[in-house]
Amino acid sequence: MNIQNYINGNFQDPVLDNWIDNYNPSNGEVYGQLPNSTKEDVDNAYSAARSAFPDWSQTTLEARSRILLKISELLEAKLQDFAEAESKDNGKPVSLAKTIDIPRAASNFRFFANAITQFASESHESVGQNAINYTLRQPIGVVGCISPWNLPLYLFSWKIAPAIAAGNCVVAKPSEVTPMTAFLLGQVCTEAGLPKGVLNIVHGLGTTTGQAIVEHPDIKAISFTGGTTTGARIAKVAAPMFKKLSLELGGKNPNIIFADCDYDEMLATTVRSSFANQGQICLCGSRIFVETFIYEKFKNDFVQSVKQLKVGHPSEPETNIGALVSKQHLEKVKAYIDIAKQENGTVLCGGNIVKINGYENGYYLEPTVIEVSSDDCRVNQEEIFGPVVTIMPFKTEHEVLQMANKVKYGLSATLWTNNLKRTMHLSNMLEAGIVWVNTWLMRDLRTPFGGVKDSGVGREGGFEALRFFTEAKNVCIKY
Repeated sequence: MNIQNYINGNFQDPVLDNWIDNYNPSNGEVYGQLPNSTKEDVDNAYSAARSAFPDWSQTTLEARSRILLKISELLEAKLQDFAEAESKDNGKPVSLAKTIDIPRAASNFRFFANAITQFASESHESVGQNAINYTLRQPIGVVGCISPWNLPLYLFSWKIAPAIAAGNCVVAKPSEVTPMTAFLLGQVCTEAGLPKGVLNIVHGLGTTTGQAIVEHPDIKAISFTGGTTTGARIAKVAAPMFKKLSLELGGKNPNIIFADCDYDEMLATTVRSSFANQGQICLCGSRIFVETFIYEKFKNDFVQSVKQLKVGHPSEPETNIGALVSKQHLEKVKAYIDIAKQENGTVLCGGNIVKINGYENGYYLEPTVIEVSSDDCRVNQEEIFGPVVTIMPFKTEHEVLQMANKVKYGLSATLWTNNLKRTMHLSNMLEAGIVWVNTWLMRDLRTPFGGVKDSGVGREGGFEALRFFTEAKNVCIKY
């Protein structure tokens, strides 16, 4: 199936007729093509967005809200179709896409449809000066949104929904590895009555399409989720152009387990937080630190639980671990397992490529647990982004805090303990934008989302997203 760009409410082939093959990770076969859009396509998308902006920015909040709610309703009505498309494109189990990814995308549009009607600014009376100051929150104009392949529609909508809710028009690029549900979203937006040009979707490589969006002199803001190296390149381009910038980048998240935790709940959640979506979530707990008192018990129980996970075709209901997103990514993840062995790590389970009957060319890998003796090893320091976790023991709070913080990333951390003093201390001292205590990936869409250090700059979610996609203007009136 060939995918087209969505520009000014219409589906279009790329101007220069450049195309990229689109692979199905479950069988390694090409099942369609997508545009490799160039500057010409991005310019067309920008022109459509610029033309739509005056009317859209002046559309009432209630009217914008109704359209976003309609998009949400249509996504829910087409849940099965979107889930199957997401699975075929990404390799994740259909069951995961159906219960998590697509419902969350629908929730993103619904949340910001409601949030924009409650978004308020400040006013300040200057007592004794006969003046009042108030703050306007005005849409920026045309903004660029670039999203990754691991949660394709989930994270695509996480950017688009607040951008258009705030009155902006968007030039958006989904990952070239997983373009299908973004293409289908264009159809939904047309059906929902979104005016032409408000959302424009251009497909293609980061080095061509993404670069053209970032370099465009009149796209005023860039919201990007992806790798830290790419984020650094975007920052270098955007900074001299004074663009607003939101970067949600990599993670190497610690999962810290103390002996006083609720053990059964911790174990079940740790299996999920290690291997959900084949470990291809920036929030996965990829470094597991366990207090020495329960280390051997945890190691045995955890490995046995992981061995029970079924690697299989994404369409099979009993599949826990589907295909990795691409052949190149499979090779990268497998290479890290080999590096771990060279660094004297012990592979406790997994580590092997899996051949599924009838789908031998698919990109499957066993969930892998590696015991390491040093937190300095590469597999404990570098983002692998696959079904691979490391485990090692610790003795004291001070020791585990030092190990947890001794990476360049700072996206999230998970802490398992029933000690309130320890909870408060470590939650404060962990270098992370998000800390979960006795849970993982429990999300409230009102809360700020983002990381510190090399995990990015800025925050998404709730009113933070609406603040990013608006400019503050102070008005002072003397009376």
